[in-house]
Amino acid sequence: SPLPPSLQAMESEISAAFESGEPEDILSSAFKLTVTREDICTLQPLRWLNDRIMNFYMSLLVERSKKEGYPAVYAFNTFFYPKLSSASHRAVRRWTKGVDIFEHDVILVPIHLRIHWTLLVIDVREKTIKYFDSLGQKGDHICKTVLKYLQEESKEKRKIELTVSEWTLHSMGTEEIPQQNNGSDCGVFVCKFADFISRDKPIIFTQEHMPYFRRKMVWEIIHQQLL
Repeated sequence: SPLPPSLQAMESEISAAFESGEPEDILSSAFKLTVTREDICTLQPLRWLNDRIMNFYMSLLVERSKKEGYPAVYAFNTFFYPKLSSASHRAVRRWTKGVDIFEHDVILVPIHLRIHWTLLVIDVREKTIKYFDSLGQKGDHICKTVLKYLQEESKEKRKIELTVSEWTLHSMGTEEIPQQNNGSDCGVFVCKFADFISRDKPIIFTQEHMPYFRRKMVWEIIHQQLL
């Protein structure tokens, strides 16, 4: 059946974002971030998402969380974890200037492992740190690194000692979360893990949804609005 007019308009807009104009054209600008056509084109099938797309999408999730009925979400950008893991808390202490991350319900940490995107999620309410990898790899050491960061952040910013024994660290198993069956969709998986988690929704999508999610994300980033 033919698409309704509104969907037809969205589809043609998404296609135009990919197909017309110059790579350096700015298609969206918000959250002190700009997204060019070249960035948007990483949302084409089988392309790897780049930092700009990841960070813009995380910012959209944070923005949505300010609405009534959503958990309060904080998201670190993609450059946070490499800096933390290669240096220490001191190297990133300024990143949370004027922010108490512990006042949030959910903290998202997108992680880039050379050629693979994963997601770490801190649930402050439940005192859990969970690692989401759509290729099923374990991230226990990453969870520990971030817990140590939380200890130091709490001590420095709130003068409160975190009770480590109260926290649960867990790498999600392949039977717990959907897995990718190609070498290119990890970034989209990370964005959608974050999307569902930041709404307190069960993660029910699969690899089959990826082409649809990619196109939807194009529209959402251009319009700076989550559907």
